[in-house]
Amino acid sequence: MTGLFVLAIYVGIFVASFFIITKVVARATTKDYTSLKTVTFGDESAVRPNRAAGVISILTLFLIWGMFTGSTLLPKFLHAPGPFAGDIEFTYTAEAGDGARDDATVSVVVFPRDAKVDAPEVEAGDGFAKNDSAAIQQWRTGLVRVDKNDEITKKDGAKVVAINGTPIAPGGKVKIEGGTVTLSDKGTPNVAPTRGWQMEPLYLPAPETVWKRTFKVLDEGFRGFTLVQHLGYSLFRVVVGFFFGALIGIPLGYAMGLSNWFRGWFDPIVEFMRPVPPLALIPLVIIWFGIGETGKIILLFLAALWIMAIAARSGVSGVNISKVHAAYSLGASKWQIMRYVIIPNSLPEIFTGARVAMGVCWGTVVAAELVAAEQGAGMMIMVASRFQNTDIVILGIILIGVIGFGIDMLMRMAERYLVPWKGKA
Repeated sequence: MTGLFVLAIYVGIFVASFFIITKVVARATTKDYTSLKTVTFGDESAVRPNRAAGVISILTLFLIWGMFTGSTLLPKFLHAPGPFAGDIEFTYTAEAGDGARDDATVSVVVFPRDAKVDAPEVEAGDGFAKNDSAAIQQWRTGLVRVDKNDEITKKDGAKVVAINGTPIAPGGKVKIEGGTVTLSDKGTPNVAPTRGWQMEPLYLPAPETVWKRTFKVLDEGFRGFTLVQHLGYSLFRVVVGFFFGALIGIPLGYAMGLSNWFRGWFDPIVEFMRPVPPLALIPLVIIWFGIGETGKIILLFLAALWIMAIAARSGVSGVNISKVHAAYSLGASKWQIMRYVIIPNSLPEIFTGARVAMGVCWGTVVAAELVAAEQGAGMMIMVASRFQNTDIVILGIILIGVIGFGIDMLMRMAERYLVPWKGKA
């Protein structure tokens, strides 16, 4: 239910912002030639990222994040319904072995996650069923052994038969104010306070919690290394693995695209290894290269190798044959054909493959750093997950994403500078 509500909010913001920006704001802005184009299919220049849409998209994600974590950065009226906190009271009916019944009251205090509250003191009351109390943390449930202080216990044949006057049997559930009471198979009431729609901090901490943790890790470091060192090690491994993957993969792809023999020889290997996830190669990498730095770089190298080979091969195969014939008719040699026709026309495909390969390497570095790593963003994420430090996990994921995005933007800039003819006839 919560997931559908989040999706509804996201879609609603998307539709509303699209209408406002494209229908209202856009009419008041100056239009250039690109904006006046009516045919966009196949015309890359006609489709440009809307900066307003990008900003709104990011703000929407942070808005939803704050809404469903109870963030103090948002006003409370924007918060999704949170978990119940306060006092819960219900009455249970106990039935003795001879059929006699008696009612008693259970007082439950539900306290916040970052607090510690003891069960309230209550008077036992009259009758063989005595009043009870309990303290339960938010997002948690608690068994209340109501017969513990009763004069007639379950050993004597007593059992709970009703909650707030509603008959209940083992496995049954009764809704009360502030939560529900479920009777266990052994006849013990289990109190479950209302969880609300907000995420428990254990699973998703608030944005400000992650922000505070960022500065703490920057100041104190993590497991003997600074945050910059962890990110530096991961970046070094990714760059080195990608470099060697491109260094071997691109010539291999060119050879497969220009030679029938190379194509026939290496195509089965490349097509076989391409769908194999790098994670599946970890056991072999450990056996062959050990748990040192070499094994991690080899794993990233293999993650990039096949992608770069296929990208280079596709780039060569996609060269317009008429350009080759035109160059031959002008007296060009095979080296000149390679230098001035094949390489320039294959560069767009290679850059696209490089961006994909870099993304795969960043995704693989977490797995690579599982192999006895002492530094790295992946190691930081995995160690934090073992100790349920979700804020550090999210911090690591965000930093990996930001660095990966930055590298992708740099590669796009390099592509625009080095391959200005992309998308042009």
